This record gives sequence, C-alpha cells and structure tokens, in this order.
Amino acid sequence: MSWSRRSFLASSAMPLLAQKNAPPAAPRPNVVLVVADDLAAWMLGCYGNQEIRTPNIDRLAAAGTRFTNSFVCTPICSASRATLFTGRTPMQHGIQDFLTERPATNPDQGQTAPPPGFANETMISDLLAGAGYNCGYIGKWHMGNDAKPGHGYSYTATMGARSYVDPTLSVNGSPVQERGYLADILTRHAVQFLDQQKQDKPFFLTVSHLNPHVPYDGHPQKYYDLYKDTRFASFGIQPGAPNALREKEYLNDSVANIRRCAAATTALDDQIPALQKKLIEKGFFENTIFIFTGDNGFLLGRHGLWSKGHASNPINMYDEVMQVPMIWSWPGFVPTHTIRPEMVSFYDFLPSVCEATGQKPPAAGNLCGRSYLPILTNKPLPKKQPWRQLVFGHFRNTEMARDNYFKVVIRNGGKGPNELFDLRKDPREMVNLYDNPGFNTVRDRLAGELAAWREKHS
Repeated sequence: MSWSRRSFLASSAMPLLAQKNAPPAAPRPNVVLVVADDLAAWMLGCYGNQEIRTPNIDRLAAAGTRFTNSFVCTPICSASRATLFTGRTPMQHGIQDFLTERPATNPDQGQTAPPPGFANETMISDLLAGAGYNCGYIGKWHMGNDAKPGHGYSYTATMGARSYVDPTLSVNGSPVQERGYLADILTRHAVQFLDQQKQDKPFFLTVSHLNPHVPYDGHPQKYYDLYKDTRFASFGIQPGAPNALREKEYLNDSVANIRRCAAATTALDDQIPALQKKLIEKGFFENTIFIFTGDNGFLLGRHGLWSKGHASNPINMYDEVMQVPMIWSWPGFVPTHTIRPEMVSFYDFLPSVCEATGQKPPAAGNLCGRSYLPILTNKPLPKKQPWRQLVFGHFRNTEMARDNYFKVVIRNGGKGPNELFDLRKDPREMVNLYDNPGFNTVRDRLAGELAAWREKHS
C-alpha cells in the first residue's frame, strides 16, 4: 500500500482527534464507610428487627443494596477490623483478639498489642492514599497506635478511653478534650473532614462509632425514653447459660439492658443524615459510595449469652455474632431496593473497594477474599467462576466453615467440643449434630474445606 504525504498526516492526526473528542473519564468515586461497634445484622429494622428503631439505616438500605448473608471472620472487634481493612485473616495479620492493656484469664483474655509486623500491613487506606485519595479516620481504631493510626490517613480524630460524654480524642496525634455526646462529636469531625474536600480529588472517610458498645450509660435521655415500655418479645431471650462468660452480668436484667442497648443503637442511627446532608451540600453525593457495617455481631440474651465470641466459654460462633450488616449505596451503579443473598465476608471487603475505585489488591497479601462488586452492580461473573457460597471464621482456638445449609465449628484443632448445625431446620443453632452419624458426610466435607482454607491462608 502506498502512502501520500497528505494521507500520512491525516492518519497521524486521527488518534489525537479521537482523544480530543473522547468523553471525559468518569471521576473516581469517593468512599464513606460507617462502622458500628457490636452491631449485629439482626438488630436492624432492615434485617427484620421490629423492636429496635433504625429508620435512617433502613432508608440507606432502601436506597442501595444490602447483603443478607454478610459475615465477619472473627467475632471480636480488633481482629475483625484488621481483617476488614487488610483483607487478610487473623492468622496472617496477627491480631487474634481484642487489644487490651489488662488481659484477663483465658479464654476471655484479649491481646496486649498487635505483632510488630502489623504496622507493615497494607490497608485499603494505604492503597487509596497512594492513588491520590485524601483519607480520614474518625472514631474507634483499636488496632494499635490509636493516637496515630498512620496507614495513609491525613486526618484522624481517634478515641482511646471509652466515654460517651465529654471524651478526649486524639486529633491528628494531639489530645483534645471534647464536650458533648460522643456520637455527635464524631459526626462533627466527619463533617469537618468533608468540608475540607474538593471536587478535583477523591476521598476515603471512615466514621467508626462506639455505639452501641457498652457501657450503655451516657446517651441522650430521649433515646432511653423511646424504649421505656418495650419488652423485646421477639428477641428470643433465654435464661443465662451455664457457660456464659463476658458481660454475663447484663443477663441479670436482660430486658432493661436491651432497652439501653436499643437506645444506643437508635442514637447511632440518627448520625447518618448529617453525613448524607453534607455530601449533598458539597456536591459529592452522586459520586460517593456510602457503606454501612458493624465490626461484629451480638447476642443480647439469645442462647443465654450477652456479648459476642467471648460471651461463652468455649468461644462461640453463632450467627448472631458472625452476621453483620453490609449495606452499599452508590447512585447510578448500585441498584436501589435490592437484597443480595450471596455469602460474603469481611475478607471480601478490600478487594471490592479496590475494584470500585480502580485499584489492585496487594499482590503479596495471599488474600482469600474476592471482589463482590459485580454482584452489587448486577454484572455477570466471569464464566466458570461462580460465587462461592461458603465463608470461614477464625477466633484463636475456634474455627468455622458455613455454607447456605450447614455450619461446622471446630475447636482446639479438632479435639472439641465441636458443633454442626443444620441451618435450614435449625436456624437458631439449638441442636448439635456433630456426632450424629447421619451427618458425617457434610461434617467431613465442611471440616475438609476449613482445613484447606487454614493451610492456604495462615
């Protein structure tokens, strides 16, 4: 083929013209993540609770998509948060329990500090900050170095001692005595962070509330008044179990204490509109992914226990402590009024946010999770790569494998006590079938899946 000078120049200009006339690239989405402390999925109206009032969280769910089968990897705060932000298992990141300066006796012992290598873990904030995001963290950190979290956050207002009234926060590393109600104060800092943001640079903001964690004192009186006559008849409260451990004293008057916990939950719910209002005022709302979750579930008298994984001796992995809300709202991308039944875990969160923001998960992380963004956005999954309806849990000497039908809990490397539940016939996990020979096949299958997961991701 022969080329004239004119045709050569014309063909050379075509890529430039095409580039000039191409539509502008879509701006990278902002991300706002709200994390509640000790909030189970079953405690929210949008997940079927008819007695605790959460109208704003319910509206958030209606404006987006919620997972009905969202699980933590570890039913305790520090370890669970570490998995949420790193995508790695407790065996990998090394935080196996809640962090405390005064560990109690085993198994309710806690962990005095993260392992030295935890500071080098790659969190989602590290990835986003490296990609040009402004990152802010407000509230409870509880993964070591509470005053100065690092990990790419340019603005932090974190809490140390737990107090709902007049708390002291560490604002960008300096102690600040605050006045007022903790949840309102955290929201105010979050709004200040949003006020500082510009349209030409994306941001990632985490607002990590203490609500509804104990103590149940210090919330505004109007929230207690909402529940002064509520009996919580739908909760399935049971008498204190013989193996009750952490916070078992709350079982002495379960209804009265649930009233106080419900007050803390509704107070949390009232923080959501202020964030959404500020996003609208700043023109960020349409390009912001808004995510709501809790760091672990809670029992509130079910199974005769009060707290979470440490509520009993031995450690428990009931669905009440493993299932948490996972709600995503993203205008134009995530469908509204949508419920997804797929089983997802906290270790899937980092890959999902990475895909939504155009980042790659850490190649060296040996992550066990997978992005569920295609599920959220109603996009087809790759051929021959269906979503795996199986999740795993690990909490010190106790591990779990759960699918849509059965759950196996293995303790002390198989020495027990172990459990197997038929979740279709026994959703409240009352009948242990582990030693029932009629269920040997499913028990051994799940135990084998669990062993393979442990070996690959330890």
